[in-house]
Amino acid sequence: MTIQQLEYLLAVDKHRHFGHAADSCHVTQPTLSAQLSKLEKELGLVLFDRSKMPVIPTEIGVQVIAQAKKVVSESKGVYELVAQMKGDVSGVISIGIIPTLAPYLLHLFVRSFLEKYPKVKLKVHEMVTEEVVTKLKNDELDLGIVVTPLGEQGIVEKPIFYEKFFAYLSSTHPALQKKEFHPEQIAKEDFWILKQGHCFRDQVINLCDQSLSGHQNFHYESGSLEGLKNMVNRYRGVTLLPELATFELSQEEKSRIRPFAGETPIREVSIILNRSFLKQKLVKLLHDEITAAIPVEMTSKSHGKIVRFK
Repeated sequence: MTIQQLEYLLAVDKHRHFGHAADSCHVTQPTLSAQLSKLEKELGLVLFDRSKMPVIPTEIGVQVIAQAKKVVSESKGVYELVAQMKGDVSGVISIGIIPTLAPYLLHLFVRSFLEKYPKVKLKVHEMVTEEVVTKLKNDELDLGIVVTPLGEQGIVEKPIFYEKFFAYLSSTHPALQKKEFHPEQIAKEDFWILKQGHCFRDQVINLCDQSLSGHQNFHYESGSLEGLKNMVNRYRGVTLLPELATFELSQEEKSRIRPFAGETPIREVSIILNRSFLKQKLVKLLHDEITAAIPVEMTSKSHGKIVRFK
């Protein structure tokens, strides 16, 4: 049994197709198939049901694959450990980041981070929290940058900063006459919210404490905050924006921002990773770079109350 054979095993499990798995491993399909057959012969087991398309692991194959993930991860850790001991800051970091953070956070730190550590390659993927967690557990991502707390078993959360929530109002909205935002005073049809699957949607519903069904004759749930902001600008209504999303608004747009009345709601943004993840030095450097790129007051949660998921 070799690490290479286990990597082929994991590739077939991921792609559920021998040809696609071979392409991802940069080998020919006969080479990959021969190595997996050799592994099955050594173990005395059939790991995949090849009669089905896509191919699926057998019952025992599922258990072997779970163990193989641990072995492959630990084997990569040897190289990471040696690199850390040598003080070498290099390698590839695959990061998943949620859509309500990516457009407003990445540009603040990526350039300076890569200029300081040119041997590091960042591969960033935008996806919702559920997908980030799933891919972390399947070793398809190294890190996630998401809103916490999650309370997921086996996942470590390292808080980076805390952002306030603000109401963003259309230019003719009567709530502009007040200096603070009172969500209970806003008609539910006035709210624009993200579509299902986004944690920000759940937080908005928690904050506003009502069933947000959309406008009476037009229902629109966007996948981006920019889409919601455009509806407020060009049509009417209210949406909520996290603090980073307000930084590059025009002066006129900022004049339509209102803080919440009472205790300020905030959300906690964290780096998340598997407990077994060994690139700890890179995690710390990335954490420090992000922290340095945002206002210092945002690194403390003392200025508000964290909004949790439903």
